[in-house]
Amino acid sequence: MKPVIIQCQHLNHVYSGKAALSDLSFELESGEPIGLVGPNGAGKTTLLSILSGFLRPTSGAVRLFGYPPGATQLIGKVSALPQDARLDPSFTIIEQLVFFGRLQGLTTQQANLEANRVLEAVALKESGHEKPLVLSHGMGKRVAIAQALIGKPALVLLDEPTAGLDPVNVRTVRSIIAEQSSGTTFIISSHDLTELDRLCQQILLLEKGVMQSEKIRVKDQQAATRFITLQMEACPALEVMAKFQVLKGVLHVTNPQKNEFIVEYSSDTPVKMDLQLMQCINDNHWHYRQLSHGKTLEEKLFF
Repeated sequence: MKPVIIQCQHLNHVYSGKAALSDLSFELESGEPIGLVGPNGAGKTTLLSILSGFLRPTSGAVRLFGYPPGATQLIGKVSALPQDARLDPSFTIIEQLVFFGRLQGLTTQQANLEANRVLEAVALKESGHEKPLVLSHGMGKRVAIAQALIGKPALVLLDEPTAGLDPVNVRTVRSIIAEQSSGTTFIISSHDLTELDRLCQQILLLEKGVMQSEKIRVKDQQAATRFITLQMEACPALEVMAKFQVLKGVLHVTNPQKNEFIVEYSSDTPVKMDLQLMQCINDNHWHYRQLSHGKTLEEKLFF
């Protein structure tokens, strides 16, 4: 059994009489990245700020690795990256990363080694002696992530790590998180459901300060029924649904939006559903763009 890293019990936070978080109770275990989603104003940043020790809850109990947020025992064990984090424009990147390492209690030599390690982890080692204003927005975000990785923390809280990035840098940030996940648990607040779907095994959904579902599993191999999502080229939707519906093991077919079909089927079907679907598409001379196992995260959360 994996160790519990976060425990929240009846957590509440109020701003000027308005509840930002209402009676949150949940536990999270170490392991794969965990997504935190919800509309603007849902309370995501407030929750991350409390977990980081930047805010104190109005009421309720919070423990990270058995300690309250901000406890000295968590130095080097927990780190956070706010959405709008910026480095000081007056100093080089390496100087600032060394400084942050020293704040964690590292010697100057250890901090220099650690600064170079995290810059290499985000593929920016050659930029260490530049000042932040020289960097592009995407490079600046990667440096900020490097800062959060100093000391090899066990838990990293990321608030919108890919906001405003182009697709190339989004892919780079995703790769960085995936590569570091073997020894670090990431909690990622984001509106980018596609990225969370690729990275996370479970999702926390907040809406108006209330946890709508404690844990939504992104991939559930034990479910009695499974799903395949198909993105098709232009096709006769009713005919597609009718022909998919009669395939062996299919339980239900939906068409939630144009040219997208979700096929629900029994998990104990003796034939491979993806092969059946491909054969059906080929026999009818249709064309598809993408086949993926499971529902999209958007469908799981909101429909």
